[in-house]
Amino acid sequence: MTVLSVTAARKKLPELINLAFFTGDRTIIERRGKKLAAVVSIADLELLQALENRLDLDAARAALTEARRKGTISWKKLKAELGL
Repeated sequence: MTVLSVTAARKKLPELINLAFFTGDRTIIERRGKKLAAVVSIADLELLQALENRLDLDAARAALTEARRKGTISWKKLKAELGL
């Protein structure tokens, strides 16, 4: 994985895009030693999004299971508990 400054990445952007698309190479772009962004292939991005969606789905299912286990309370009772 290549790490480039913003200035260097700007000069090489077409090359970085081609490398990401054709070879899957990833490039990290940094400013003053701090990592800011990355150039990755669309395949990598789609995989990352699919993984995030799966994690969100798992978290939602866990929350629903927990809510079913604990039961629900009325809006009136919740407001009273919160002092609203």
